[in-house]
Amino acid sequence: RMYLASSKPGDVPTQGTVISYALKMSMDAFDPNEKTFKSVLLISDGEDHEPGAIKMAKDLLKNGIVVNTIGIGSPLGAPILDEETGQYKVNSKGETVITKLNEESLRNISNAGNGIYQLFTNSDDVAKNLKNKFSTIEEDSIISDASYGSFIQYFQLFLGIAFLLLLIEFFTSEKRKAVKMQTTILVLFLFVSNTMFAQSANEKIVKGNRAFIENRFDEAEADYRAALKKSENDAIANYNLGNTLYRKENIEEAAKAYDQVITHTDDNYLKQKAFYNKGVALQKAKKLPECIIAYKNALILNPEDEEARQNLQRAMQEQKEQEKQNQDNKDDKNKNQQDSKDQKKKQDQGKDKEPKPQPSKLTQQQAEEKLKSLSEKEKALQDKLNKIKGVAPNNPEKDW
Repeated sequence: RMYLASSKPGDVPTQGTVISYALKMSMDAFDPNEKTFKSVLLISDGEDHEPGAIKMAKDLLKNGIVVNTIGIGSPLGAPILDEETGQYKVNSKGETVITKLNEESLRNISNAGNGIYQLFTNSDDVAKNLKNKFSTIEEDSIISDASYGSFIQYFQLFLGIAFLLLLIEFFTSEKRKAVKMQTTILVLFLFVSNTMFAQSANEKIVKGNRAFIENRFDEAEADYRAALKKSENDAIANYNLGNTLYRKENIEEAAKAYDQVITHTDDNYLKQKAFYNKGVALQKAKKLPECIIAYKNALILNPEDEEARQNLQRAMQEQKEQEKQNQDNKDDKNKNQQDSKDQKKKQDQGKDKEPKPQPSKLTQQQAEEKLKSLSEKEKALQDKLNKIKGVAPNNPEKDW
């Protein structure tokens, strides 16, 4: 950041742009052993004085580096204002220099680097589009690809055994020949039936692999399940089935398929991949404790798996944030409950302070005498008021 803040176009001794060299320097800046998602962001007007930018973008992509481009400037062209003179820049012939954005060049570079091209309008839109692109890259690449088995044919071995048995047959007696022949036929029948049985399951896996590559996940699932009907504990079929179910957002069933691989294979490489993919599936389902265990098992089998290590760190951080959020929610709930109790307590205390009506200490006879006395006083007051009204010559008008 300090370097960029102090850099100016005038620091470059010669004019011109060599995008391919800039891309090469970017590629060299990355650690090739670091298994992370990488991207280069090229911000330019697209003017390039040397060829090779598209080829270099393809080389970056081969090394797992996506190239995104942003076009700065006007596609229609515009003059360049010299800040020192206040005049537009001119060339050696005295003609006004017109700078024009080469969108086609930048678009070709981004296509070669499997990225996106954007015309700069404002920072928020550009950042939003880049964020969407990065999230797609991670989502598409996070799960290990299906393991496509290449099945070796062993029929030559069986033919050799059969030929050997035929040779033995020539050197045996007629009586023993019959017994030997029956044994030979039985053995060959068992070999052939087992071979055909295994071959049938393998054909289903190969067919499912083809459908998986073409994103026909329903068909791939059906083929893998058909293979598992013939060979229930087939690790390759279970592994590919798990990947297919993950693509179909069936996370729970995908995790079960990976468990089948882990339980029934002695191949540590495949087992490690199954642990890793199980962790990815559980992380997507927000089952973080189980997800963390799966990543740890993957790292035990392969401590060099940097992707598993980084995913483990992300899962642990996510679990920490989730626990903090749950604790905050619990604290808020307890606070609300306490506030409610305090408010109710205050209301109850307020009711206690209100004066309560006291029971009367007068008897019924005393009460009647007091009412009679009040009535007489009221009658006397009315008589007095009537006398005053009779004396007044005129009643004044009301004033309100």
